[in-house]
Amino acid sequence: MENQSISTGMPNIFLQKHSAVIRIWHWITFLFITASIITVLLASTLLNPRENVGLVKEQLQKKGLTVTNDQAFAVSHEYEDKVWDVHKLIGFGITFLLLSRVAIELVQPGEEKFRSRLNNAITLYKQNDDMRLTYRHYLSVKLTYALFYVLLLCMVLTGLGLAFGEDLGFSRGLNGTIKQIHSFGQYCMYAFVLVHIGGVIIADNQEAKGIVSGMVNGG
Repeated sequence: MENQSISTGMPNIFLQKHSAVIRIWHWITFLFITASIITVLLASTLLNPRENVGLVKEQLQKKGLTVTNDQAFAVSHEYEDKVWDVHKLIGFGITFLLLSRVAIELVQPGEEKFRSRLNNAITLYKQNDDMRLTYRHYLSVKLTYALFYVLLLCMVLTGLGLAFGEDLGFSRGLNGTIKQIHSFGQYCMYAFVLVHIGGVIIADNQEAKGIVSGMVNGG
């Protein structure tokens, strides 16, 4: 059983020790996912080619040059392409991080493996005692993390499909399907990031004080 909290009587199941390698992986992954989201937002808003056609034409006209809409679109599209190139590189980094997380899971001490903690959460939830609601919340947190890893795997596979689909001879229809799945997955990723940050902030101010600092110094 987990240690009991002296001050509240609540089980201290939310405050778990994290190895240095997991903490480093967590924050690097956070930075890469944040950077990935930023590139998508930039490409979809400020650097959207269709939104910048007028701006390109206006700036060229000030220099005494007159271009068509198609020519202006081609120029503005170049900047969007550069952002997507950066997005692709970030995606390769996330792919490496996912593979490294699998490797970390294999070498982690038994009690620190995600699989062990998920199994422990299931075992606790099956206990029909007064702490069932707390254990259910703990299990839901672990299941959310499991869903995140599945989502991350989906984003990595579809991202690689988009990056190398042409070289692998993917049909236009298949490439379109992969793009749709990848686009849908990104919204799921946005939702997870918001829920995760919000949940951690709430937990750190309620039953799991120190959960944030624990991911910095090990807990």
